[in-house]
Amino acid sequence: MRVVLFTGKGGVGKTTLAAATAALLAGSGRSALVVSTDPAHSLGDALDAELGADPTPVAENLWAAHIEARHLLEGAWGELQGHLRTMLAGAGVDELVADELTVLPGVEDLLALVEVQRFADSGEYDVVVVDCGPTAETLRLLTLPEALSGYLERLFPAHRRAVRGLVANLAGAKNDGAGWERTVAALGALADQLAGLRGLLADRSRTSIRLVLTPERVVAAETRRTLTALALHELRVDALMANRVMPGPPPSLRGPAARWLRERATEQQAVLGELEQLAADVPVTAVRYTAAEPTGVGSLRELARSIYGDRDPAGAPEERAPRPLMELRRTAGQGVSADTEFELDVALPGAEDAPLDLARVGDDMVVGIGFSRRMVSLPSVLRRCEATGARLEGTGAHARLVITFVPDPGTWMTS
Repeated sequence: MRVVLFTGKGGVGKTTLAAATAALLAGSGRSALVVSTDPAHSLGDALDAELGADPTPVAENLWAAHIEARHLLEGAWGELQGHLRTMLAGAGVDELVADELTVLPGVEDLLALVEVQRFADSGEYDVVVVDCGPTAETLRLLTLPEALSGYLERLFPAHRRAVRGLVANLAGAKNDGAGWERTVAALGALADQLAGLRGLLADRSRTSIRLVLTPERVVAAETRRTLTALALHELRVDALMANRVMPGPPPSLRGPAARWLRERATEQQAVLGELEQLAADVPVTAVRYTAAEPTGVGSLRELARSIYGDRDPAGAPEERAPRPLMELRRTAGQGVSADTEFELDVALPGAEDAPLDLARVGDDMVVGIGFSRRMVSLPSVLRRCEATGARLEGTGAHARLVITFVPDPGTWMTS
């Protein structure tokens, strides 16, 4: 079972390539479902079919659907909201305030991802191809499970200890606590679901993320930032798909048209060269500009054949063992003493020119690169150390953040 996600800057053709990939998979005899999580759905236009929230058969072995996350709000999340309102009302929170507090930012994105997982786990399809929204929305979609899971992980221990005492101390409370236990169970189920989603996205044997771009400098700059953000969250991109690559002019063509084609092709090749250096271990696939816009299953399948050739459209390319996100090394001193120094390397391809933001929160370090943030757990040996400096080293695929730590005198002297 494979899940293949396509994303990219708006207008680069990600919907067309997602639909083409699914059409070719279905033509090879595998059952394929292609779904759109993009609020501005255009998947039906690409397939030349009327689509709804339920999978619709489009061709033999091929189904398609539009995920309407707003319609899912009244289902499972509505039930959980009811449990949370009960808990807040019992604690004396005003009803209107409780309504505001139970509105979770990004819940629509989360529900869309839950729906993708439901399709993937149904056993009805060999491959689920996902036409995601534009890059910024997709980053939020892919990083939300981990962010919410971390929040619930911090909430649960205190919540589980306090909830029964809170019920017992409610003045005049007649509730036996069953409602509160249902709330705890619902939150626990949410935590498990978030962990499952994170596991699905991070499982490289099961999930592929493909960035679609056009070979233009503005688009390539956003692709660079996206690669860095996904690397920070340990989400692996297995292909860059450069769409609408112009061919060079035939030798017989002369004049302004030939000059324009030659200059345009040269500019695009320069951008593709930069992308190959940035993502040294991620293949860049060039998709030729087509004379007519491919719509309908037949045209999409023909396009996909020109892209993939004999390769498996759902298969992840062979790659070297991925470099871990963090590597720890001792740079000075022996044991844990005043003269010990550690360096923590964080692999962040393409981050050499990005603004850096760091903050220590207990045993975690909040790492911010550009518009992306992640809270990472520090290795145990660094939890009694303090960060004294940070720098960005290397370029392109080899760029990394290096954070320097020394023992905190207040801990190693008394240990």
